[in-house]
Amino acid sequence: MTADSHSFARIVIIDDEPEIRSALSGILSDEGYEVATAATGEEGLDLVTERLPDLCFLDVWLPDVDGIEILSKIKKRSPACQVIMISGHSTIETAVKATQLGASDFLEKPLSLEKVLVAAQNGIKLRRLTEENEALRNRVGIKFQLIGDSEAIKKVQQQITRVARTQATVLITGENGTGKENVSRAIHSNSARSQGPFVAVNCAAIPDDLIESELFGHEKGAFTGAQTAHRGKFELAHQGTLFLDEVGDMSMKTQSKLLRVLQDQRFERVGGTKSMAVDVRVVAATNKDLKVEIEAGRFREDLYYRLNVIPIHLALLRDRKPDIILLARHFLNEFCRENGEQVKDFSAPGEEILNQHSWPGNVRELKNLMERLSILTSGTIIGPSELALCGLGGSPLSSPKCDELFTENNYRIARSRFEREFICRKLEQCSASVSKTAELIGMERTHLYRKLKQLDIETEDN
Repeated sequence: MTADSHSFARIVIIDDEPEIRSALSGILSDEGYEVATAATGEEGLDLVTERLPDLCFLDVWLPDVDGIEILSKIKKRSPACQVIMISGHSTIETAVKATQLGASDFLEKPLSLEKVLVAAQNGIKLRRLTEENEALRNRVGIKFQLIGDSEAIKKVQQQITRVARTQATVLITGENGTGKENVSRAIHSNSARSQGPFVAVNCAAIPDDLIESELFGHEKGAFTGAQTAHRGKFELAHQGTLFLDEVGDMSMKTQSKLLRVLQDQRFERVGGTKSMAVDVRVVAATNKDLKVEIEAGRFREDLYYRLNVIPIHLALLRDRKPDIILLARHFLNEFCRENGEQVKDFSAPGEEILNQHSWPGNVRELKNLMERLSILTSGTIIGPSELALCGLGGSPLSSPKCDELFTENNYRIARSRFEREFICRKLEQCSASVSKTAELIGMERTHLYRKLKQLDIETEDN
């Protein structure tokens, strides 16, 4: 491994022998790792909590606390941290117990330089795999296929093919529901970074006072409530892709810091003083006209040009007529398989209704409708009556009709259903834009996001 691949690898050494600490620290630092040492178990635990290391070398015999006990506490505080036990006089029972508690390796003293380096490399790889597996679990069910025969989607497919081979920053524009995140994932999966992490951040869903910590991380004690150090999204996306969704909603202060990171490929955690190198490809997206935002003084012009190296614009679904039925069949078949339903298709009148609908929620609305059709229709042919049953022409986020509220005797349930109906209708009125809906109904954007989650209302933004 090269020093560059170690630029975000942190190691903590916990051993009561100064010679061991010095030797290990020197060897690992020369290899490009960031190393910190501790002479006692409690001091080591504090370092793990503060630095969030990728790897820890831990002596079995410590002056204050048994190393096995420290191992157990480390795995509770930082489960992804890989721990390599070291000992000069351990037993098989000790090695077995350490392995059961999560130790990734066990080295005998006197330590071999070659074995130390191999164990460190393997531990770091295992840590990276753990993070990637976690990211994959978080992405279960996410599809990012670009389906369609329209000229608009063919142009986007060609742009993705060309830009994926480069390291250029990309700015994706388009209304909510047009598939901006799908395009960003397609760029990542077709790039040389495809084996690295893909980290998505919804800038509109994070309060202004937390966005910097979310992006750049913070040190312990940086602000009230910062009990431990925190890795930001830039660190988590190292050697991968960072997707900044709704970047137009970012505060001017955060825009300034983001610009510096894009220029220098370095940043500091909130409350920190150490400059950290980062290798991240940024793909940004917005449903706003950033040129209008620049004129209004809400977006930095220099940041716009830094992000807009490769612009990709996604057309409205209603402007992609050749794609509507293709997408509808794809989603319908997909949901029928997932729900164990028989395959279904559309009648000619049903296709006509789909083609004539204005699709204010774009692909997201179409996908939600297909899921309802897969579940609620019993036959194999879907026509006008089946489409009407599933609310085509109404809200893509439909809920019980208002008159049904008065059949409910429980006030709490009726109020919840009214809130859901009200918010769904306002979302439709604002083309599923959470930011516009929040402004329309006089609610803080972050409060509306919490309400959407509470009421189980799904939009592209959440």
